[in-house]
Amino acid sequence: MRALLLAEHGGAEALRLSELPDPDGDGLVHLDVLTAGLSRPDLLLMRGEYQTPVPLPFVPGSELCGVVTAAPASAGVQVGDRVLALTPGGGAWAEKAVVPAGLVVPAPPELDDAEAAALPVNFLTAWFAIEERGGLREGETVLVLGAAGGLGSAAVQVAHALGAKVVAVVHRDGADETLRELGADAVVRLTEGWAAQVREDHGAVGVVIDPVGGPAFDDAVRVLAPGGRLVVLGFSGGGIPTVAVNRLLLRNVAVVGAGFAEFLRHDAGAFPRALAGITGLVAAGLRPHVGRVGSLDEGVATVAALDTGDVIGKAVIRVAPDATTPGRTP
Repeated sequence: MRALLLAEHGGAEALRLSELPDPDGDGLVHLDVLTAGLSRPDLLLMRGEYQTPVPLPFVPGSELCGVVTAAPASAGVQVGDRVLALTPGGGAWAEKAVVPAGLVVPAPPELDDAEAAALPVNFLTAWFAIEERGGLREGETVLVLGAAGGLGSAAVQVAHALGAKVVAVVHRDGADETLRELGADAVVRLTEGWAAQVREDHGAVGVVIDPVGGPAFDDAVRVLAPGGRLVVLGFSGGGIPTVAVNRLLLRNVAVVGAGFAEFLRHDAGAFPRALAGITGLVAAGLRPHVGRVGSLDEGVATVAALDTGDVIGKAVIRVAPDATTPGRTP
């Protein structure tokens, strides 16, 4: 099989399109990969900076849409099914993959192959963060930091689909129109005084979704309404912030973590439960925004584009040439 192989830690330049043996594994679901998603945790794994490292060499990629070629009788899927799968230890950026049955579910028929591959990591994480950790309440406003990225744009879409007013905060130009199309009621530039602008124009917010960390964190705590929740999803901004806990006490606000991988690790039913929450939104019209699709031959360039912030929304690798992508049929 062909696959993007990482032999040494690094960025996109460290990947090599290679010919590898097909993966094997008794009791696992075997898949022909149609499309594979790209996410920030993939980039951290590639650099050796993720909290759960993977031994080198390995094939990166933590989510895919594929077709079942073999499966145990108890898997809940059968040969020929189009499915979504999570591959937390990598393996999705390849023509074939093997996955534990608990991390494989039928793909929503409403989504094309690229949209389906965009769903498992970012959208399930966004749903988990907003619903289970953020405890979104009716009538609340959700503010999303890093809203133009894959996880941020998913949070905008999920919050909108759940009926919240959504304020998208971005640092880059050129994303405003797309974010409004995805459901943002307002787009705020991440410049000095952004938090004051949010409070003046939109009032205090119930839930802040923060996949960025860094210097915006302190102001994000300040925009919370009494009883509000700031949900930490990651640190793509490069810094791990601290919080003055007296602010939490004086205003009865909370800072909570949303580690979806940890959720999966300690709850066997986490993946199908979270997927059930998302598929209901998909059935009602949610469509993951895929900002860039590249073939397996273009995989290195696609990973590089994600790493440099040149993708609004989700980046996807089209592994099978006949895989369907937005606006494209086989």
